[in-house]
Amino acid sequence: MLHKETFFDREVTRFVAIFGGGAFLLGVINVHLGWIGVILTGWCLYFFRDPDRVAPHDDGTMLVSPADGCVVEIGRHAPPVALGVENAEMQRISVFMSVFNVHVNRAPISGVVEKIHYTPGKFLNATLNKASEHNEREAVLLRTPQGENVIYVRIAGLIARRIRRDIHEGDSLTLGQRTGIIRFGSRVDVYVPNSAALTVQEGQTMIAGETVIARLTREVEAYAL
Repeated sequence: MLHKETFFDREVTRFVAIFGGGAFLLGVINVHLGWIGVILTGWCLYFFRDPDRVAPHDDGTMLVSPADGCVVEIGRHAPPVALGVENAEMQRISVFMSVFNVHVNRAPISGVVEKIHYTPGKFLNATLNKASEHNEREAVLLRTPQGENVIYVRIAGLIARRIRRDIHEGDSLTLGQRTGIIRFGSRVDVYVPNSAALTVQEGQTMIAGETVIARLTREVEAYAL
């Protein structure tokens, strides 16, 4: 799905109108409450910002972070069973997005969307590892041109209650392409092949579509040639 270049996500108008209307009503009740409403309206506008990002040169082996935020966990975990991936475990990088991060998500690698699976669930604090198994989430399986599986799972958090998807099964994605948004604070898990070389560490700040998080092995790159 093509995205018209803009500094704000397309939902900004609706939510700013809602927050602005609430600010007006609070102002009628009490001027101080009204100012609180104005501040919240300003935050809402800030939340839906959607700045352009410049992805690094795509050589077919590079993976970028699908989300802004902080890496809260790196480890090995089994990918979502519903996707039908055979790997018992894969390397997983978990990025937490606070309510102050850009929440527009991007494709971690170029490839075809093989499968998308939505799972309803709870809304636990997204910084917790158990959120990956218990929270509302949407898993996307990408197949790279080299035949590798890369998975990213968008997870709703304590405040986030809606996951909007702008892609469909069968779509061909390019590195760093916009894929949707989560409202209002959440987590994204990225599962990469065990042979991939990770280039990030826990506590590192991510910029969606720009920060390189891993590279596929040279063996895979040679296969692509």
